[in-house]
Amino acid sequence: MTFSAPPLAIFNLGGTELVLILLLALLLFGGKRLPELAKGLGQAIREFKKANSEEPESKPAAGTDASKTAEPKKPGNGTTTPGAN
Repeated sequence: MTFSAPPLAIFNLGGTELVLILLLALLLFGGKRLPELAKGLGQAIREFKKANSEEPESKPAAGTDASKTAEPKKPGNGTTTPGAN
């Protein structure tokens, strides 16, 4: 059994509360600015969903990168220097 909330019951708010919030936003930002804000919010949500759905490619495997940086270079690595004998 799944619970489905009514469309206007977002964050436990009823229709009257949502209308009051929208009227307050209209008073604060004005009629010209509200569509711009809604468009920017929609683009931000779309980009966030796209970033969440993509696989992270730059993340290295757990043991590969750490083993390379953990070992310091040693002077006796098999190469000989001239005149060292």
